[in-house]
Amino acid sequence: MVCLTSIPMEPNTPLPASRFSNFRLHREPAWQQLLSDSDRSVPKHWRDWLLDTGSLTQRLMQASAGELSVQVLNQSVQLPRLSEMRALSLPPRRLALIREVILFGKGQPWVYARSVIPLGTLTGRLRKLRHLDSRPLGALLFSDPSMSREPVEVACISSSNAQLPPALNEITSALWGRRSVFRLDQKPLLVSEIFLPAFKPYNQSPHIGFSRQP
Repeated sequence: MVCLTSIPMEPNTPLPASRFSNFRLHREPAWQQLLSDSDRSVPKHWRDWLLDTGSLTQRLMQASAGELSVQVLNQSVQLPRLSEMRALSLPPRRLALIREVILFGKGQPWVYARSVIPLGTLTGRLRKLRHLDSRPLGALLFSDPSMSREPVEVACISSSNAQLPPALNEITSALWGRRSVFRLDQKPLLVSEIFLPAFKPYNQSPHIGFSRQP
């Protein structure tokens, strides 16, 4: 897969050093909102998947004819990345539960998903988010009546800034991804989804066999 037209990948402007004096800055993808679903910075055949505001889990389930599984790579309390802290409006050094999974469609690795859940979100009834095991987070989000979602951001991700987990280190091609902040009971969490080289449904007609309902 090649990013035919890539979004600029300039490093993020750092926050004032006084706030992040001991924070190791990493080059990250340049996540950006698109002006419309016809924005030419994203190839046409990718727009429907990247900009769909419905449940990606449901679409993947349909595209795989029900053969969708989740492999949990990591789930632990860590410091989020700089751009993740910004997206969630977290103060410096605020810890979060980081969950990294691969979604397999028909036995093929289709999507790498990274969820950043601030510890302040994991309170009350949302403590259940600590115990998802191999269940997809998306199914829970879109079934929750309190869920709201901020605008989707997209990025064309290169091997130099992908920051993929070791299980995906062999990937060298450019990838397309999206992310957005969700809120449950007004508490935020960030979900990033990166489409892997084995993901083929983006080549299919976007409206055949897919429901856009959450």
